[in-house]
Amino acid sequence: MSKVLSRLMLLVVILALLFALYTWITLSFVYADGSRAGFLQKFSKRGWICKTWEGELVTGSMLGNQEKFSFSVRDEELAKNVAAQIGKRVEIEYHQHVGVPTNCFAETEYFVKNIKAVPDLPNELLQRPLPTN
Repeated sequence: MSKVLSRLMLLVVILALLFALYTWITLSFVYADGSRAGFLQKFSKRGWICKTWEGELVTGSMLGNQEKFSFSVRDEELAKNVAAQIGKRVEIEYHQHVGVPTNCFAETEYFVKNIKAVPDLPNELLQRPLPTN
């Protein structure tokens, strides 16, 4: 009985180590880098046990063809900067981490690394007709 229990414990330890290694790999290696611009629509800290910062950026034209881009923020200081930009036009830089095993790290695979405000276009540029070819 003792031999079976020790083998079972060894198996559990090995599985836990493999899970930890896989999690470390998915959080350490970046699949893609990118940036998106749009209006920061929503940003909140949520989760039952693991609280994560999650946000939503509305990209595309304000007249139509809108798309929502969901993202996560893991750094508390950066989360404060993001929260200060709600309702504004911003550009976010992110890293994409594919295959993160649980949502205790983030609900999305897009982790924001930087945010900056994008100035609005002057009214004269908004009212000018588009050039035709």
